[in-house]
Amino acid sequence: MFGSIRQFTTSFFLLLLAGTCLSFQAYSSTSLQDVEKDSTKIPMNWFNLDPDKDKVMGLGTDRAYSTLLKTKKSTPIIVAVIDSGVDIEHEDLKNKVWVNEDEIPGNGKDDDNNGYIDDVNGWNFIGGKDGRNVSEDTHELTRVYLKLKAKYGDKKEKEISGKNKEEYAFWQKVKGDFEKRYSTAKQNYAFYTQLQQSLGRFSRLLKAYLDTEELSRSQLEGIDSEDAVIVQAKSTLEMLLNNTPGDYTLDDISKEIDGALEHFKNQIEYAYNVEFNPRDIVGDTYENLKEKGYGNNDVEGPDAAHGTHVAGIIAADRNNDLGIKGIADNVRIMSIRAVPNGDERDKDVANAILYAVDNGAHIINMSFGKSYSPDKSVVDEAVAYAEKKGVLLVHAAGNSSKDIDIVDNYPNRQSAEEGVEAKNWLEIGASAWEENESFAGFFSNYGNKSIDLFSPGVRIRSTVPNNKYEVFDGTSMAAPAVAGVAALIWSYYPGLTALEVKEILKKSSRKLSKLKVNKPGTSEKIKFKELSMTGGLVSAYNALKMADTVQRKKRSN
Repeated sequence: MFGSIRQFTTSFFLLLLAGTCLSFQAYSSTSLQDVEKDSTKIPMNWFNLDPDKDKVMGLGTDRAYSTLLKTKKSTPIIVAVIDSGVDIEHEDLKNKVWVNEDEIPGNGKDDDNNGYIDDVNGWNFIGGKDGRNVSEDTHELTRVYLKLKAKYGDKKEKEISGKNKEEYAFWQKVKGDFEKRYSTAKQNYAFYTQLQQSLGRFSRLLKAYLDTEELSRSQLEGIDSEDAVIVQAKSTLEMLLNNTPGDYTLDDISKEIDGALEHFKNQIEYAYNVEFNPRDIVGDTYENLKEKGYGNNDVEGPDAAHGTHVAGIIAADRNNDLGIKGIADNVRIMSIRAVPNGDERDKDVANAILYAVDNGAHIINMSFGKSYSPDKSVVDEAVAYAEKKGVLLVHAAGNSSKDIDIVDNYPNRQSAEEGVEAKNWLEIGASAWEENESFAGFFSNYGNKSIDLFSPGVRIRSTVPNNKYEVFDGTSMAAPAVAGVAALIWSYYPGLTALEVKEILKKSSRKLSKLKVNKPGTSEKIKFKELSMTGGLVSAYNALKMADTVQRKKRSN
């Protein structure tokens, strides 16, 4: 996962307070109320707006519908969302859910003989036949660490010979990485525990000092005292407020810290816990990478916030006057649950891709990723199968502010087989709404050789379970924006191939060759075009115009 599956509301400014290096990957979540407070600054539908018409660096979706598509007809496109699960009853999604017409619901039979019983709306590869579901899981790093520890333990280098030397060196790397990350998680948990205690104590102190129930920025600024404790309280709270957006209150900060505490507690209890292993819930033979048919048909699962948000960006109903407008108007979402609160497993990812392809998906969105992939070859085989069948894969680049040209990030288009690269793959970075130095999402991974495009991924409002809407940040949001545009193109121009859709998206992207931005995670200025292969922002408007030209040429030949 990108940390983003976990219900973690902490904003990155709080991580900066902790002095952390943002080594984990996460999204921030903002309630609708928070967005409405800031709605004068950021249009809540900004990702559908147009850079030329609306002066907002969105996709130009609304402009395309009102001009290019007014008289055109579309055909349905199936988009598979491999994620944490999707709330298929959501008011803005229930009419956009894929239905397996060859399966009779609830009869306990595999009516279509595809190997999956009652898979009416998709499949859950991290569920058990008894109806239970995996919610939390470990990081892949932890699983690799345990496997190698069992083999090498405390052995010294001089005890290792022959072909095991390379693996032993890898064990040393894994061991160091695991110990560092586990230690960092514990330190961060201790830091936020102390920070929350200080925030609570100093807030209570100053509220009593001022005889007020609420404590605002202006009230803090007006405090003039020589009492050392009051001075310390004022200084600490002002420091917190000065590192947050201008509309944040101390209560908002407290909620953010609660999110951080939950995140790091989960890392300690689950992600890096060597004694935690929920796989028995699934009941598969885990070592059998070719195994099929395990799991259950619960496509929502226990925590579908992330997957529902992703699905809404792609497909939220544009005609029901509710919530938001998704990007593609004639699309069906196939929910495939394979991503827990922890790292997804290669076997599940491979099977999820195969399921999507075999059941008619045109596009697969994958808003997840990790730093280790011990069974990468089985994922590569599934990706190659998708390419052979003409399916487009869209993958989120990750939220570590890293150059993934040089840092491992899985899954990816590069096959374990040397020199082989998937041609049906798009890797997506996240962008913001203004054409300025903050345009590249400061959390976004980047890479001149690895990232194809950037796409809206900062403060994106979309669907979450129980008919609600929230704002998330992340490349997890940027990828479905591209998947949605791809679906829109393919829906109106069904004669195109997956590779043609991919090339249209890249070539028609809005080039920002002169724009200088902050290199993600830093204040260093860099040309935006250096962060990806195209130096472009995906554009639905431009892509549809180009698709029309391409399809006309194909018909005339």
